Amino acid sequence: MPYLGNELATQFQAFVTQTITGDGSTGYTLDRAVANGKELLVYINNVKQEEGSGKAYTASGTTITFSEAVASTDSCYVVFLGSAVQTVNPPDGSVGSSKISSADLVLPKTVTIGSAGAEDTKLVFDGNAQDFHIGLDDSADSLTIGLGSTLGTTSHMVIDANGHITKPLQPAFLAQPASAQTDIPKNAVTTMVFGTERYDQNGDFSSNTFTAPVTGKYLLTYSLYFQYVDGTTDYLDIILDTSNRDYYNTHDPEYIQDYSGNDVIYFTTSYSVIADMDANDTAFVKVGMNNSGADQMDLQTSSTFSGCLLA
Repeated sequence: MPYLGNELATQFQAFVTQTITGDGSTGYTLDRAVANGKELLVYINNVKQEEGSGKAYTASGTTITFSEAVASTDSCYVVFLGSAVQTVNPPDGSVGSSKISSADLVLPKTVTIGSAGAEDTKLVFDGNAQDFHIGLDDSADSLTIGLGSTLGTTSHMVIDANGHITKPLQPAFLAQPASAQTDIPKNAVTTMVFGTERYDQNGDFSSNTFTAPVTGKYLLTYSLYFQYVDGTTDYLDIILDTSNRDYYNTHDPEYIQDYSGNDVIYFTTSYSVIADMDANDTAFVKVGMNNSGADQMDLQTSSTFSGCLLA
């Protein structure tokens, strides 16, 4: 009948031991680090000692602490069980971050962070110049991606429980004239003035001009409401001026005048483009008007200039 049971060892294995020379104190340094005293057999004067708090000794790391002083006349030695006996699972609370290899770590299929309590949880990416985090804002029930190691300080993307995604720092603005821009001069190119910011999410709009903070594709739009376009106007150029190129929206007022030559009292035009902009490129709206009549065209306060980063 063949042999049943564990495979026989092919060589003998000895336990590592250490002799401790007493000096009248209770604390001594071990040759090998241990998770706790259960990894040791300790003998004083050939009597096995009991491990645990309030008992003969405790041990952690490379320190063993006796409840009573060990004298120089005592025979004291330690047997390291961990050097010969391997366990599948380490004792609870025994593995610290220094024990984890700095190489790539392969995790199981499911990793749970947190214990279902009312608390924020996060992963922090510790970089050289910048730190980033991904975390659960428990009070808001949202997943946040942000700058730094502190959750919620600088949130770049927030996903709420219903799947809505917001980007609190994504460039986006909407501006309107603070008052009517009156008597826009003829035969000249004039910048349109947008003195009231309805919102400017990343602080990129100032002095009638949007400045791209990063290279990307930007949706830029305007809607302009003019009054009293002079009847002798040959053409009206509305120009979205960006650093890379100008986008023209040209009108011949005659098509609204019914060729009568009368002034156009109400005139609205709008335009949009997805513009390619580099970091620090600018965009603003200007108007050129060619006529031989009066400086009387006015830009009204219901006009808007807006934009946002798309990609």
